[in-house]
Amino acid sequence: MKTKTAYICRECGYKTPKWMGRCPSCGQWNTMDETIVSDKKPAPAAAAVQRAAVSGGAAAAAVPKRLNEVEHSSEARCSTGIRELDRVLGGGIVRGSLILVGGDPGIGKSTLLLQICENIEKKILYVSGEESEGQIKLRAERLGVKSGLLYLVSETDVMKITEYIASVKPEIVIIDSIQTMRRDDIASAAGSVPQVREATNVFMHIAKSAGIAMFIVGHVTKDGALAGPRVLEHMVDCVLYFEGDRQMSFRILRAVKNRFGSTNEIGVFEMRGSGLEEVANPSAMLLEGRQQNVSGSAVICALEGSRGVLAEVQALVTPTGFGNPRRMSNGIDLNRVILLIAVLEKRAGMNLSNSDVYINVAGGLRIDEPAADLGICAAIAASQSDTLLPPDMIFLGEVGLGGELRAVSQLEKRLAEAAKLGFSTAIVPKRSLGKIQKPDGIVPYGVSTVREVMTLLRKKK
Repeated sequence: MKTKTAYICRECGYKTPKWMGRCPSCGQWNTMDETIVSDKKPAPAAAAVQRAAVSGGAAAAAVPKRLNEVEHSSEARCSTGIRELDRVLGGGIVRGSLILVGGDPGIGKSTLLLQICENIEKKILYVSGEESEGQIKLRAERLGVKSGLLYLVSETDVMKITEYIASVKPEIVIIDSIQTMRRDDIASAAGSVPQVREATNVFMHIAKSAGIAMFIVGHVTKDGALAGPRVLEHMVDCVLYFEGDRQMSFRILRAVKNRFGSTNEIGVFEMRGSGLEEVANPSAMLLEGRQQNVSGSAVICALEGSRGVLAEVQALVTPTGFGNPRRMSNGIDLNRVILLIAVLEKRAGMNLSNSDVYINVAGGLRIDEPAADLGICAAIAASQSDTLLPPDMIFLGEVGLGGELRAVSQLEKRLAEAAKLGFSTAIVPKRSLGKIQKPDGIVPYGVSTVREVMTLLRKKK
């Protein structure tokens, strides 16, 4: 049989016999991957055959039902035994859900999933395409995992994995990783767009038809996006991302898609020799090591779902040694920082045109909400004038282009979290004060513009 090749877009699946720099379907550049194409037709009704294998009999035909006729178990969720992971999942693992876990190599994806196996008293099948059973056993011993309900198998053939699921009949399946899985009826290498798409399709049918919760580990590209076709994220019910620097011990687990819960929650872990451990108080962790005798440091409170998290924003303003001043940020969108610098120059009378400005969020947290604007402005102003901000002061507020301070959501919760950690003063938008009940232990000062904030800070020096 003559070997043929085609080029398939990893973003949308568009197929063409020749390479193109830009996909004509979705318009993305450099997404056409070469794939071997076979004339061999896939087995007919493959998904139905797999559902029948898992259920142990013939696959029943789907029948449309009225909404009030559909039944579901009130115990559809089960706890993972890890509170931070339960928080991100929305309360636990939903029966029949397909969960994709992504992150950089060595960040802790496999470690977290193996630790789940010790806490859940359910039959679990751990399928690894990257390690042997002996290697998984060594890692399990290091993590203290001794569950008698955990079954291990090293396999990459999707059809054989289907048979193992039918024989073991687990309640939870872990696939590590989806890029190593392959189907023999698809003539392309493991990890290619067709293989990843079709393997995920098989596991999705198994999860939905048999009510098995499945965790799938996904590799990421150098840009931080999940490797494989974009449709992969659409097929699964939940997408979890592990964030953090491998050189640091702290990890942040974030849900970017969740059909059964909020996508705003985060879980914070610390990597230790015995595995990942939960961080019960992320605010105290993020503020640990904060120096109070250095200028350019301001504390903000970001909302991550139902949790208020305090973080330190650091700014460094120095005279530029180049023709154009540099603007750099870590943990905050650079375009947002540039916008705030322009507001400070126009509305607060600051001169930053001849200074380099560097912004960093300590602890590796990424801040996306506008309530951090005022803290960024205060840190920049303090660094430029080389003055110290009060160590017990917190800054909350969105800054508009006119220099005005706009109200922030759930101010009471943010102030309560700050008071819990010993902060006694808060600079907040004036229009928010009349709508809240002030928590004990902290005094909020209402201001209307950025210029007022700068004046107030000069009085408190």
